[in-house]
This record gives sequence, C-alpha cells and structure tokens, in this order.
Amino acid sequence: MSRRWIAALACLAALVALACDGSGSAAPRPSDTPRPGDPRVLTALGDSITAGYGSCLVLVSCARNSWSSGDGLRVESVYRRLRVDTPGLRAYNRAVPGARAAGLADQARSAVRDRADLVTVLIGANDACRGDVDQMTPTATFRDQVDAALAVLRRGRPKARVLVVSIPDLYRLWQVGHTEPRAVRAWSRGVCPALLADATSTAPTVVARRARVRERIEGYDGQLRAACRAYGTRCRFDGGAVHRHRFDLDQVNALDWFHPNAAGQGRLAEVAWRASGWAG
Repeated sequence: MSRRWIAALACLAALVALACDGSGSAAPRPSDTPRPGDPRVLTALGDSITAGYGSCLVLVSCARNSWSSGDGLRVESVYRRLRVDTPGLRAYNRAVPGARAAGLADQARSAVRDRADLVTVLIGANDACRGDVDQMTPTATFRDQVDAALAVLRRGRPKARVLVVSIPDLYRLWQVGHTEPRAVRAWSRGVCPALLADATSTAPTVVARRARVRERIEGYDGQLRAACRAYGTRCRFDGGAVHRHRFDLDQVNALDWFHPNAAGQGRLAEVAWRASGWAG
C-alpha cells in the first residue's frame, strides 16, 4: 500500500473519530459554575433518534448531534439553547438505540442517579418498527410502560421538569421516500419492516399494513399525551408538534434513509424547543 493511501486512510479514520465523538457517551458536558436556582442537569431519554444515530459519518450513535443533549456545533440542541441562560447546566444522554417503551424505566433510573432537573423523553418508534405489524407493542401495554418510567422520575426527582415529545411521523417518511430508489434499497435491508418493507408495493395487504403502523403511532402519541397529563404540572407534552413536522429526505441520513441527519436533528430540536416552554 502506498504512503498516499496510508495517509488517506489515516485522515478518514480521524474524521470518523471526530464525527462520532460522544457516541453512546453518558459523560456530563463541560460546564461553568452553576448559579443558585438554575437547573443543573438535563438528561435525555429515548431511542436511536435521541442518541443521534446516523447523524455523523457512519451508522453509530453520535450524541454530540442529539436534538436534546447534543453539545456539538452542528445542532442547536435543546441543551445548547438552555445554556444561553443557564451556563452551569450539564447534560447526559441515556438514550439507547433500539430501545422500546419497555426499557424506558431503566433509563429513568439513570436520570434519577444523574440528579436530573430537566428530562426529555422521545420513545415509541421501535415499538412500531417491528418485523411485522402483529409484533407491535399494544397501545395499552405501551401506556403502562411509559407510566412506569414516569413514576420512577416522579418518585426519584419529584421537582424535575419533564418534556415528553411526540413520535416523528414515520408514515411521512414512507410518503416522501418510496419514490427514491436509494431509500427503497436501504429500507429493504430491514429498516422498520412493519412500515417500510415492500416500499413500492400498492398491494392492498401492504397498503393496509402501512395504515396499521400509522394508526398505532398515532395511538402511542395519544397515550404519551395522556401519560404526561396524569404525571402532573411538571410534565409537558409537545402537543404533537414533532409528529406534525413535515420533514423531507434532506433531513434524514443517506445511509439508512431513516434516522435524522444533523440537519434533521437541528430541526427536531427547534420544534421541540418551541413546544417545551423552557425558553427564558
């Protein structure tokens, strides 16, 4: 191998390492000295979306680009927006790629250990994105699992403020992507098969399958709203703002054509921030 190729590979490795800095990390971000009365810790809970999966150069978690807790320069995250007025704030990302609502309580326990004052929750995409529609988490079960996680927070951090975010409209992803051959090829490798398998098919059974996934996600959003209302005044639901966001393919990565890229994470942060009530 020539020296030129060795140098090129070394540069590529360095770029990947830089892009994925913070991948899967739960370490607190560097912070200034907290001021009395300011929130001290934000903890992000959820799945691969909140983990920033696929928002760097490769398909791995990239917490620096997370819409919630990211501290990188490419995404004006909720955390970075909060830091303007709360310079002592630290952030932890406890989101787990592939997580479903069943695993949310364990993440909530991590938030309690973090002594979180602010918590963001985005969960449900993987409950719908199963191998088949019959494997999707039942709506009632989903609600029980979300309630269990919120109960952990309420017991362990009763004064924490919680932002529950609606699930992005995955059906829209199929709508805007099923005519893009690169997206269809990526999806055929097992990306959210309950919704995206046979992406170009118009067979009645396939159309009905997509409709069932769409309805289930809408059902999950309704339960997230109700669970937050039951939690009390310290929980705020985004009112469906994230689900209503009309994203396009330029906001998803060009590797799996599913997860938000840095631009998509930034837009998600903007929508969630406006709905959070945390400004000022």
